[in-house]
Amino acid sequence: MSRRCQLTGKGVLTGNNVSHANNKTRRRFLPNLQDTTMLSDLLGERVRMRLSTRAIRTVEHNGGIDAFLLSTPNRRLPEEAQTLKRRILRAQARRAGAA
Repeated sequence: MSRRCQLTGKGVLTGNNVSHANNKTRRRFLPNLQDTTMLSDLLGERVRMRLSTRAIRTVEHNGGIDAFLLSTPNRRLPEEAQTLKRRILRAQARRAGAA
């Protein structure tokens, strides 16, 4: 399982630990990833994702996973998120055609 957010693409960064004696050793800054389950209203099901805490806050601020994905351009989304967005768009078109 990769250490990358499935919505924002935020991943591992690298840098240095610097001691009091100014010794420098390499280190990794890991993103705060959480396994979350988001409820998609258009799909009518739960979607399991591995998201950074910042992405969770952004999704909640935008009104849910459907609203976040529909308002975000494809060039800013990783491939997994684009696949989910296509599923949501198809469900939205089916719902509009049935009405």
